[in-house]
Amino acid sequence: MHVMTSKSRVCIIPGDGAAPEAMLASLRVLDALALPIECDAVPPGSELLDLSIAEREALIRERVDNADTALFGSSDGTTPGAQYLRWGKLTFANVRPIRWRPGFHSPLQDPTEIDYVIVRENLEDMYVGVMGEAKDLIDAGLTDPRSRLPLDASEGRFAAKIITRPGTEQVARFACELALQRSGRLTVSAKTNMLPATDRWFCEIAKEISEEYAGVEYEEFIVDDMAHRLVVRPQDIDVLLLPNLYGDILSDLGAGTIGGLGLAPSGCYGHEFAYFESAHGTAPDLAGKGTINPTATLLSAAMMLRHLHLKDAADRLERALEHVYLSNSDLTPDQGGEATTERFAEAVIGAL
Repeated sequence: MHVMTSKSRVCIIPGDGAAPEAMLASLRVLDALALPIECDAVPPGSELLDLSIAEREALIRERVDNADTALFGSSDGTTPGAQYLRWGKLTFANVRPIRWRPGFHSPLQDPTEIDYVIVRENLEDMYVGVMGEAKDLIDAGLTDPRSRLPLDASEGRFAAKIITRPGTEQVARFACELALQRSGRLTVSAKTNMLPATDRWFCEIAKEISEEYAGVEYEEFIVDDMAHRLVVRPQDIDVLLLPNLYGDILSDLGAGTIGGLGLAPSGCYGHEFAYFESAHGTAPDLAGKGTINPTATLLSAAMMLRHLHLKDAADRLERALEHVYLSNSDLTPDQGGEATTERFAEAVIGAL
């Protein structure tokens, strides 16, 4: 766990597309909080183009290594760092809170009880990058005779899903500890019926680990059923543990139920390092328009403040955001308003 010193150093990575606009507005809000942190800001990706890819990567790596944590915008590949922050720093647990707040423009008739957290395993599964021509897999004799390969499989391509016991155990322990801080309820989901070697094993390991934690109530659903439940019965979920791919997909579904990706924060935690980022991506369609919603970045910053043991500041920030949404007068277009990103930020600063 991060230990608070007199001043924490935060690496700010604005990123690409519209993400730097959300970051700039968010930094103005953080500045108004008068925090005991020192921000080391990397230029936006558009200002890094004069550097080679290797020089950009070295720059990000050095700044991240010299920081206690990082606040990351989003990257389309111009700004490096996402791979280093995840696999280089071994941030194995991607935490994505899904919480409706009054004023959020949810498409659901009654979203009032939506308040759960997705814990997504962040390093394994389909994201290991093992893929290629299916012919190579077949020629190497790596296919099971019981496999349901199509007749023309040798002309296809494959991508491998890899789940390990150590990787699953560590994220399951993280999820159990988080569950104990909340209601004690842990839900685990994967495609257990079709993928026993990986997904069923993931759930079996998670159940084993949950039994080590007195007070954790374990339940399990097939992932397609889980997608349905997140829409029709989201109030039944508190902490939801998922393998990497499903966590990525279902967290976006969850964001949709509370009002969109502009409201969805996240944090990535490892044993030695954590970083925080909005879940909405670079939003290239909004770049330069000054209308991107900075709420996801601000809520990610609140998660970061809690990580730095600045709970009171995080609470103040969240209360200010809630005040702006309740006033319903300075909201960005994605939430039915006409405010610019800067005007929204000014409203939050005023609410502080």
